[in-house]
Amino acid sequence: MSVDVRTVTASEFPDWLRALRTGFLNPPTVPDGEVERRLPHIDLARTQGAYEAGRCVATFRSFAQELTAVGGAPVPASAVSQVTVSPTHRRRGLLSRMMGTELAAAKERGEIVSTLIAAEYPIYGRYGYGPATSTTEWTIDVRRAALDPRWSGPDDGGRVDLIDAAEFRKLGPAVHDGLRAVRHGVVSRDRRGWDVFTGAVPQPDGAPFTEPFHATYTSASGEVEGYVAYTADDRWDDGKQPMNTATVRDLIAFTPAAERALWRFVCSIDWITTVKSGYRAPDDLLPLLLPDPRAARVTTHADFLWVRIVDVVRALEARTYAGSGALVLELHDAAGLAGGRFRLDASPEGASCAPTTASPDLTMDVRELGTLYLGDESVTRLVDLGRVEEAVPGAAAVADVLLRTARRPWCPDVF
Repeated sequence: MSVDVRTVTASEFPDWLRALRTGFLNPPTVPDGEVERRLPHIDLARTQGAYEAGRCVATFRSFAQELTAVGGAPVPASAVSQVTVSPTHRRRGLLSRMMGTELAAAKERGEIVSTLIAAEYPIYGRYGYGPATSTTEWTIDVRRAALDPRWSGPDDGGRVDLIDAAEFRKLGPAVHDGLRAVRHGVVSRDRRGWDVFTGAVPQPDGAPFTEPFHATYTSASGEVEGYVAYTADDRWDDGKQPMNTATVRDLIAFTPAAERALWRFVCSIDWITTVKSGYRAPDDLLPLLLPDPRAARVTTHADFLWVRIVDVVRALEARTYAGSGALVLELHDAAGLAGGRFRLDASPEGASCAPTTASPDLTMDVRELGTLYLGDESVTRLVDLGRVEEAVPGAAAVADVLLRTARRPWCPDVF
């Protein structure tokens, strides 16, 4: 039978959810109330399904997002999520059809990039996405960290306060926006996401909500510059010694003072002997904050946010550059969306980018530009890997001076 790929109607949404659950190996029965909880927050015009004989066998959706480019500018993005193909319909090109429709629509909507969190590494490179950020998780042995046990709060005039969920809902978005303004790779969060995260509305899958502890850092000037949300278990050994673990659900800080104070706070809570950091930037301050950084053991390290350039000119003009120089880039794009030859003239004062017929300095697939966009990868290394062709000797070194950043990009959010 032929498979029809199309946008999903409200009446088809329950079957779409069943296919989504099937693809992610969840029980294929949609729980009571899940349709009603999810449907009002889904843009059906950006939701696709593949149908055979009236049954949904693949799912795909996107939503509007902003990605912070290098330098702090918010870039319009199409965030891709909830992509599945049922095991009975693998290798039939269904994802390619849905992705082609989405990327063409993203360009039509004027979105500059497309983003996703890849569940599997090999899938998305063929659609022009490249891994642009990484994430690291640490497990900290607090007893080994050699922290001062007499610590009772920041020594910079600031303070750490526990707050309830209602206060956190008020303060959290402004703190997150503060981070978006200074850290490239961060993506926007909508009001609905905050409400779900804080338990103000039911979880989309109907799962029970466990409220975490919330704490804020307020600077000496009175500005809230960071927060942490964490949970704790209740474990004691046979000698009545505490063996409790604090798990950080979210720690957002837009100043180094706030970040230092909040990590110090979490690692100083009585009875806590282990701290799980949650997903952090690979160059997070955390390990080196500890007198013994070896107390922080890496338990996860992997690629995280993937970026697909949709509009080369606007993408390269949106970010800032640490050095000055010019490059001619030749980009290959199998989808025909962002290919061509472009001249980038960049300096710390600004950048311009335009199509050109000049000879290229560097040649690459558009997926490599996605990997390079947020400044986390070396052009020189990609040349050595054979993934970028250096037509002019020294061009890779020029590109690294222009594109790489002092701090690594970070995306705190799964979507």
